[in-house]
Amino acid sequence: MNDFINDLKRKYQAGNICIRFIYINVAVFLATTLFSIALQLFNQSGFFILRYAELPASISTFLLQPWSLFTYMFMHADLLHILFNMLWLYWFGELFLNRFSSKHFRGVYLLGGVIGGLFYLSAYNLFPYFQSYIGTSMLVGASASVLAIAIAAAMSDPERPMNFLFIGAVRLKYVALIMIAMDLLFITSDNAGGHWAHLGGALAGWLFAWGIRNGKFDATSWINTPLDAISRLFSSSPSSSRTQKPKMTVNFGGRSKDYEYNARKKAEDDEIDRILDKVKQSGYAGLTAQEKQKLFDASKK
Repeated sequence: MNDFINDLKRKYQAGNICIRFIYINVAVFLATTLFSIALQLFNQSGFFILRYAELPASISTFLLQPWSLFTYMFMHADLLHILFNMLWLYWFGELFLNRFSSKHFRGVYLLGGVIGGLFYLSAYNLFPYFQSYIGTSMLVGASASVLAIAIAAAMSDPERPMNFLFIGAVRLKYVALIMIAMDLLFITSDNAGGHWAHLGGALAGWLFAWGIRNGKFDATSWINTPLDAISRLFSSSPSSSRTQKPKMTVNFGGRSKDYEYNARKKAEDDEIDRILDKVKQSGYAGLTAQEKQKLFDASKK
């Protein structure tokens, strides 16, 4: 059992940010499902506990649990729900990371979930059609976050083909348009809340990609800045500094070789090589603003 857990830890640490978010979603799903099963064995229901992590349609209930605007995007209703969400997250996440950074992935995932949740709350409390459902409706799932990742990926590389079984290759821009159109057509269906959240996630993805492409702003900075500050706070805490192993340094004739520095330098060189390969394939105009900046900075070294 320990070997299995250690293997999972190694795969989590070795995976990119997309794989790590998939691990987190699956871990939350398994934990909440096992918790519900355990309570059912004693004829108890976990609904009244788990609902505090779900996003309620009622504004008054939401004000009592504002954290649910973030926690709901890691919750899933059943196996098929999480399976399809994680498949879409993996496919579009890999495309997203071809154009943007891991930090951007983290920010867009959370931004899509937040704006999707706000769309859901707004729709249920603004339109009379949903009034009778407000008291009982709850939102769960990573769909809004996945849509944000998908739309950002499609905007950054709209002509890229995506292969579908029985259909063949479809360009990303058309995949994105079909996804948005489907949500618009079903905003009064049984899963109306989910479709409203999807539209909010799509807006978040568009906003991020548009801001980056035009060099105007980074829509994820308000999320990533405090998260980075928290990360630095924990990494520099006394407890972590006591347990942290010293860096391995080898001296050859007074010359220091820092393994951490070399790993970081190699990652930077690999990124520049990737950008240069992209220039060969699609030209300088095909680079994102971030990639152009990296290439410019590298040329000055």
